[in-house]
Amino acid sequence: MAKVAFENEFTYKKYLESGREQEFDELFDKAVEGIKKEFGKKYPLLIGDREIYASETLEERSPIDNSTVIGIFQKGTREHAIQAVEAARQAFVKWSSLNYKERAALFRNIAKLFQRDKFRLAAVLSYENAKTRYESIGEVDEAIDFLHYYANELEANKGYTRKTKLAESAKSVSAGFQGAPSKAEQISINMKPYGVFGVIAPFNFPISISTGMCTGALITGNTIVFKPSSTDNMTMLTGFMVCKLFREAGVPAGAFNYLTGPGSEVGDELAASKGIAGIAFTGSKQVGIALAAKAYAIGAPKVFVVEMGGKNPTIVAKSADLECAVSGIAGAAFGFAGQKCSALSRVYVHESIKEQFISRLVDKVRSLKIGDPLKKENYMGPLISESAYRRFIETVDKAKASGMLLYGGGKVAGIGGFYVEPTIVELRHDNELMHKELFLPILAIDTYRDFDDALSKSNDIEYGLTAGLYTKSAKEVREFSNAIQAGVVYINRPVSATTGAIVGAHAFVGWKRSGMTGKGTGSRFYLQQFLREQSVSVTRS
Repeated sequence: MAKVAFENEFTYKKYLESGREQEFDELFDKAVEGIKKEFGKKYPLLIGDREIYASETLEERSPIDNSTVIGIFQKGTREHAIQAVEAARQAFVKWSSLNYKERAALFRNIAKLFQRDKFRLAAVLSYENAKTRYESIGEVDEAIDFLHYYANELEANKGYTRKTKLAESAKSVSAGFQGAPSKAEQISINMKPYGVFGVIAPFNFPISISTGMCTGALITGNTIVFKPSSTDNMTMLTGFMVCKLFREAGVPAGAFNYLTGPGSEVGDELAASKGIAGIAFTGSKQVGIALAAKAYAIGAPKVFVVEMGGKNPTIVAKSADLECAVSGIAGAAFGFAGQKCSALSRVYVHESIKEQFISRLVDKVRSLKIGDPLKKENYMGPLISESAYRRFIETVDKAKASGMLLYGGGKVAGIGGFYVEPTIVELRHDNELMHKELFLPILAIDTYRDFDDALSKSNDIEYGLTAGLYTKSAKEVREFSNAIQAGVVYINRPVSATTGAIVGAHAFVGWKRSGMTGKGTGSRFYLQQFLREQSVSVTRS
């Protein structure tokens, strides 16, 4: 079979470079008008081949405009989770026995369906979590990239199977011992699926991260119970669409089960269930650790493929290209209102250029347009929920009490919804806000005198997800690359200081309390986390 070349989707880039930006906008706007007609419908749980309706429901509203009801979803219970685990368990034997080439081909077909529905998916996503059209299309592209990349990796590694042998010895012994001469052995070393995975997805990337985790588990032969974000920060419709596209392409109903409901019941049951072999989770450190603690405390240990957020730093050296630094820092801190685990939240700038840097950064941030993310001119939409807005106000008050407010800090006037200003504060490194993940459009700045001090401050955190540096010094590049404690590192990157990992190019991996495995998504090692090794030796008689 000829090797299939991997190519990133890059939809907007391709439209822009071919002079078709207007066509891109028309396709997105048309998709927005189309999906509005479908809002308000009732959606079931999908367990095995059944559509199930619970006794209680969850109403999902758009953060863009709280009067828009996106859909009515089921408030799944612990009993529903038990049923879904059983359906996945029953589907496992047949699904796991499918040849890896057939699974790879099937996932390429899923990618084609995502390409077919690309603008529709992006339009729903923008309504659901208030991303701009560019962020939404980029996320759908990333999902497509995951599908293609992991299919290629499965084939390139021949389903993670290899063979070896031990030669026959000319001598024999009457009783065996370690290293004793033996007859010839033919040995197969196989990576095999664990069983059923619980896949628990976040609100901020409900298409790409969900697709990536679901693909990692399914393409390696596991079956899944998938739970999208279902309380407070709701993104249940995109989750439903992802499930339906997987099933449309040929993933058996029982292999992919869709379950909405509160984490206190559904998520807790997935962690506790002895029928669940593994958990794939992206979300907060607190929830990730609690899931693992729950499983091990009750004697139901599992494999955990987990990413748990960050508190990401960037150093701006005295030799930095300030135009490049300001562009990358503004994008990393305020894209999608800072609601990314990779978002930039801490800057350490050399004291000699502090005033010049802050002046330029404030000018840049002041130019960012805030408003309805469905309109192409707006860069930043609302926060995902009222609880996020309350955290924003509380955090700004704390920052003003212990530091200096440099820009922003308030609600945007004249717009309904939780629209806030991108905010810049000056704080000392020892302030609690320099260490706590906020998930808000708040950027804190501190100064440094010696580069070693900047490195020390950058690493003085429990997280280790992303980090950035702007400098013209080759020595500082080497020192930063060698010493920074983060899984994803960008140097002199104008598009973003800490965000925007590209599948197949950047491995997206968390160190320290940002992850559990030290292996990243969109990389050659990701699929192996969903497999366990088995050595089978056959001695000829």
